[in-house]
Amino acid sequence: MQVLDARDGQILRLLQEDSRISNADLAEKVGMSASALWRRVRTLEETGVIERYGAVVNAPAMGLGFHAIVHVHLTRHDPEKLAEFIRAVELSPLVQECYATTGQSDYHLRVLAPDLEAFNRFLEDFLFRLPAVASAQTNVVLRTIKRDCPVVP
Repeated sequence: MQVLDARDGQILRLLQEDSRISNADLAEKVGMSASALWRRVRTLEETGVIERYGAVVNAPAMGLGFHAIVHVHLTRHDPEKLAEFIRAVELSPLVQECYATTGQSDYHLRVLAPDLEAFNRFLEDFLFRLPAVASAQTNVVLRTIKRDCPVVP
């Protein structure tokens, strides 16, 4: 685990707000020379603190207007069936995130689909056909209150 100082925190906050900010602009905002900043960002990348850079995409603008959280209960925890479930979820373009959790459900999926009909096909033709899946409970997302929050040290 890398020890981060206040300047690292400032760099990380600014990069999470705008990953396209130029090195020169970022250096100016944190009060460093461009070369010193570049070395520091490089260290954050090499140590895995910065995993990747990307864009935040508006799902409804892309025709993905149905958003749900699916709580999945497994029938058994057979290693082969579990591995098959995980592989299938990783490959599904509708599953945006998947978490193995404690509590009543074994897994929680965040799913984006064009509409209710497409989501129903996801359940019937994909999720419920996986041998490890016993049942699933769906919560439809009515409104997003908070998302894509910066991770702060």
